[in-house]
Amino acid sequence: MSLREQSNPKLRVRGATKVYPTASGDLVAIDNCNLDIEAGQIVSIVGPSGCGKTTLLWSMSGLHSLSAGEVLIDGKPITGPSSEIGMVFQDANLLPWRNLDANIHFPFEIKHQKPDRDWIARLTHRVGLEGFGERFPRELSGGMQQRAALVRALSFKPSVLLMDEPFGALDAFTREEMNHLVEEIYLDTRTTIVLITHSIDEAIFLSDRVIVMSTRPGRVAKEYAVPFARPRSFEIMATKEVFDLTNAIKLDIVGEQKSKASTATRKLPQAAH
Repeated sequence: MSLREQSNPKLRVRGATKVYPTASGDLVAIDNCNLDIEAGQIVSIVGPSGCGKTTLLWSMSGLHSLSAGEVLIDGKPITGPSSEIGMVFQDANLLPWRNLDANIHFPFEIKHQKPDRDWIARLTHRVGLEGFGERFPRELSGGMQQRAALVRALSFKPSVLLMDEPFGALDAFTREEMNHLVEEIYLDTRTTIVLITHSIDEAIFLSDRVIVMSTRPGRVAKEYAVPFARPRSFEIMATKEVFDLTNAIKLDIVGEQKSKASTATRKLPQAAH
């Protein structure tokens, strides 16, 4: 038994399988996924488009039930949304008729809980939104809206933060800025983070481990350790070691796609001569 198997991971995914019934038959999104995530790690999940990355993440959040298998947090099965788990989506999902403060406090209103205003004020200051509490989403840039979504997700002090391609719609400069912000918050809080991303550069910059998924049905195909020191400086990200790791991950993903396409081509009926 390996050392990791003997440990008690923060998140444990065992045999996770999700099947969606469709008009043309069952669609297997993920199949027999197994993954351990240790407390205090940042783990990125990458892979070909449509490989089930988001399905896996939403299963971790309790927003999707599994067809088979289970996801556990601190050894307990996740059966629904939990205050232990924060979520940042692809869109900020701010309510347009509520100002920034009211959007951040909205989950507390739903749960009839009192927000920790001091903690929220610290987060708001940390992400550079201090003084914008009365602004409405239409008055905020895309980056500012995602900062607000990050504050909202962390406002409950979750022990796990799940992020589903949260910066994909941002321009390159703002996305880089947000990556540095997430790393800074992580270094302050050591919150366990699982990130779905299409950017290998982002995955390497933020993560301790990068998980590569196969083409659908998604399975864990390969895992890479990211051994670079934190904080990750521009100098570190420009090294040959980062370049080589980036290319290795890219080749895994492209190789999966080519292998799938080649198999599909071989299965096509041959034209009659």
